[in-house]
Amino acid sequence: MTNNSQPTGRNATKREQPSIAIPASAGIKRYGITALQALMVSLGQPTYRADQLIEWLYGRSAESYDQMTNLPASLRDQLEQQQPIARPEVIDRQISSDGTRKYLLRYADGARIEAVGIPDRSRLTVCFSTQVGCSMGCTFCATGRNGLVRQLAPGEIVDQLTVVANDFGQNVNSAVAMGEGEPFANYSATLDALRLINHPKSLNIGARHLTISTSGVISGLMAFAAEPEQFRLAVSLHSARQQTRNMLMPRLTGYSINALQQTLLNYNLAVGRRVSLEYILIDEVTDTDAEIAALIAFCTELNCHINLIPVNAAGADPEFFVPTPLSRARAIRSRLLSAGIATSIRRSRGADIASACGQLAGS
Repeated sequence: MTNNSQPTGRNATKREQPSIAIPASAGIKRYGITALQALMVSLGQPTYRADQLIEWLYGRSAESYDQMTNLPASLRDQLEQQQPIARPEVIDRQISSDGTRKYLLRYADGARIEAVGIPDRSRLTVCFSTQVGCSMGCTFCATGRNGLVRQLAPGEIVDQLTVVANDFGQNVNSAVAMGEGEPFANYSATLDALRLINHPKSLNIGARHLTISTSGVISGLMAFAAEPEQFRLAVSLHSARQQTRNMLMPRLTGYSINALQQTLLNYNLAVGRRVSLEYILIDEVTDTDAEIAALIAFCTELNCHINLIPVNAAGADPEFFVPTPLSRARAIRSRLLSAGIATSIRRSRGADIASACGQLAGS
């Protein structure tokens, strides 16, 4: 008898894993710096050809190998046949009243993601995605409603920045992995992408201007602390009380608040830099006196900065996820500052085009 039911539990993850892999259609964009160097060696070329490719692909946004006139014609022919240049198509662009621009991008296999360009005077920040969709299922976030579709390749991540830079007609100054996906669930590709973004022949953005935002995957935090670059870290805490955090972030119930706190203390010691904590303010949920007392206790020994973010109701159930009033948010900030904890209230950009925190949904 044929069983047509969907797999459940632990076996479901194993069976579904192949469907989230990076497709062959990503072509040359599948490779990070080291892998590109290895590819060149396998084709009988010196490793410096990888730097030339990186400059053409990301520094100059080349659309064809024919443009790469400093590469041997024979190499260009090989790459054309074996490693197509897959560039995302902008299928929708929206402009917010505050100047923020949201892009709906479609990759060669039809997968769609959103990226956001955030201008601030002469500077430009890109909020980029690391996965198509997300498996974390945070209850206040629109991204996770459709689940995880697939991983993004390193070059597919970098392409989001080049699309935004080309559209604005200016260089990107900083970038944050705060779009779709959990970066540490696509760890290798995300780090490869950061290194490509940082590469002097590519976008040449300093490591300290590149931020990874994670929901708090402890294994990823431990690995990230050991990386040699000075990339920055933001952790979506949202509550320092276990029960509340479990409700808001159900896929993280296996990670205790105490374990997360200790891991962040170890991170402080390992890298000598502070960590940003993202804290969503939901009226009568995360803004109560008990919640803020727990937050202060969590941060007492940490070298951290807290970003208070009033929840964006469009990204969740508007009846439950009501943003904390601004007067209450300011009072919370004052309480945290009085406790010696650096704190800001983040002004969400692009809410009118659903590009603010928790609103990206690839639609």
